[in-house]
Amino acid sequence: MSDNGNGNGSKNRAPIFSAVREADITRCITEEFLKDLTAHTQTEVAIVGAGPSGLMAAKELAAKGIKTLIVESNNYLGGGFWIGGYLMNKVTFRKPAEEVLDELNIPYVESKDNLFVADGPHACSKLIASACEAGAKVLNATKFEDVIIKNDRVCGIVVNWNAVSALPRAITCVDPIALEAKVVIDATGHDAWVAKSLEDRKILKLSGCGAMWVEKSEDEVVLKTGQIYPGLIATGMATSTVHGIPRMGPTFGAMLLSGKKAAEITLQKLKTKDLIAT
Repeated sequence: MSDNGNGNGSKNRAPIFSAVREADITRCITEEFLKDLTAHTQTEVAIVGAGPSGLMAAKELAAKGIKTLIVESNNYLGGGFWIGGYLMNKVTFRKPAEEVLDELNIPYVESKDNLFVADGPHACSKLIASACEAGAKVLNATKFEDVIIKNDRVCGIVVNWNAVSALPRAITCVDPIALEAKVVIDATGHDAWVAKSLEDRKILKLSGCGAMWVEKSEDEVVLKTGQIYPGLIATGMATSTVHGIPRMGPTFGAMLLSGKKAAEITLQKLKTKDLIAT
C-alpha cells in the first residue's frame, strides 16, 4: 500500500476502499433517514430538547423499550452540558448525582465535600451515547413550532427544519410537519418552548425563571418535574421557567435527576394510560 510518500505509485496501487457510486451514498442517506422519520411519525414519547435532562429521560425510556424520539433545534446534542460555566468545560454535580455518573461510566473527582467535577465533553458524549445506544432516535437541526392538541390534551408536536427560520420572510412559506406522541416532554431549558406555546394560547401561565440560588433551585427542579398539562411533562430548566424556580447555573445534578423523574412519570402514565393532569 506504500508509495514511498511521493504519490508515484498511485496509478498501480489497489484501491483502499470499496467501489461506490455517489448516487448510492445519497440513496443510503435518504432511505435510512426517511425510514426512521416514517417510523416515528407516531411515537410513544417525543422529547423536545437534547440537553442533559432530555437525554437522560430519553435514555431511561428507550432502555425500557419505549419508542422515543428526541427533537433538537441545534445540529449538535447536549446543550450547555458541553461547556459548563463561563466557557470553562468543567461541569459540577452535588451529591447524590454522582450515582448517575457512575451509572453512565463518567469519570469525575470530588473537588469539595459532596461536590463532584467532570469534564463536560466526556460527560456529555457519554450521555448522548447512552441515549442512542438505548434506542432513542434523534431529529436534530429540527425546530419545534407548535403542539398538537386534541380533546384538551397534548398529543404531538409540529416541527420544521431549523434552517427555514433563517430564510427571508418572503420565501419562508414552508409548511411544517406533525409528529404524533402519547406523551411530550418539554426539555427545552430556560426557554420552555413547548410550555410557552400553551401560554401563547392562554392555556398555561408561566412564572418565569428566578434569580440564581443553587441549593433551592436543584431541589425544586427535581421536586416539581412532572405533568403540567394533559400529555405534557416539563423537565430540567423548563420546569424552572414554568414554576418560577431560581436558576442554578453550571451545576447539572438536578438536570440528570429531573430527566430520570420525567421518565418515571412518563412510564407510569403510559402504563396506566392516565394522561390526566396531576
